[in-house]
Amino acid sequence: MTATRQIHLVRRPKGMPVLEDFALVEADVAEPSEGEIEVAALIMSVDPYMRPRLDADQPLDQPLLGGGIGRVVRSRNPKFQEGDIVRHGAGFRERFVSDGRGVSVLKRDPDLPLTVYMHALGGTGLTAYGGLLEIGALKDGEQVFISTAAGAVGSVAAQIAKIKGCYVVGSTGSDDKVRWLKDEVGLDAVINYKAEPIAEALKAATPNGIDVYFENVGGAHLDAALPRMNVRGRIPVCGMISTYNGGGEGVRNLFSMIYGRLRMEGFVASDFPHLNAAFQADMTEWLKSGRIKYQETVLEGFERAPEGLIGLFEGRNIGKMLIHIAD
Repeated sequence: MTATRQIHLVRRPKGMPVLEDFALVEADVAEPSEGEIEVAALIMSVDPYMRPRLDADQPLDQPLLGGGIGRVVRSRNPKFQEGDIVRHGAGFRERFVSDGRGVSVLKRDPDLPLTVYMHALGGTGLTAYGGLLEIGALKDGEQVFISTAAGAVGSVAAQIAKIKGCYVVGSTGSDDKVRWLKDEVGLDAVINYKAEPIAEALKAATPNGIDVYFENVGGAHLDAALPRMNVRGRIPVCGMISTYNGGGEGVRNLFSMIYGRLRMEGFVASDFPHLNAAFQADMTEWLKSGRIKYQETVLEGFERAPEGLIGLFEGRNIGKMLIHIAD
């Protein structure tokens, strides 16, 4: 047996999660049997999609669901070698034993840092790529609005739209993020929705309307975007973070979908396995050439995972929120 630690959900949150909803638990890891591997966690990801799971899908007193990157430290499975760096969805466990299902060896470009495989070259990047290009059916030169444009998904979506020659407006919640999106990322207009009414600001920033609204927020953002949509506009729905903790404003302008002939469609990253090869090739080239820029908020220490998750909803992250466990 090997000692390890796990992050458990110990009670259902009421609104915004608090640290007391989680617990750091000591556990043992059994020796790998034939066909199994033991993995030590290196990096874990915390993401907005985890919040709705806490209300029902996440079992109580079990490791918090989530994905990460780890190293194979023992292998009795011929598909894996000791030392392999792997992706996994085994949840918040410092060490775990697996039969290999849900674990894949990471084919890494040596010129890129490992962390990018948890965002721009990982699930968040594929979410932005597939959501914008397939669900949003983006065409070169269109008018685009991205909410939470400084977040892990939104920032990638915004930059893909710029690569495609689009006019891109983003929204975010702080002046520092506004400056990064304008000065570093090069968006055409950026709205600090905490400093000015989103509906008025979006109208001023989109004189030619919106062809594609990449939706991450819901509520007042969606209500502001709907009247600005051009005929046959598309709204790929990646998230509605304003509603995840029981809040969020009502949406009154859904009637705009009728005469605007609008299409609004939800999606998740796992919808796009057929795009993965093209995504990996495009994103690797864009990152290495500097056409895609990113920011990371990295918390040191496995035990800080609940703090990281809560921080997402308090706007404490710039770009991707990660938990660093080991080198």
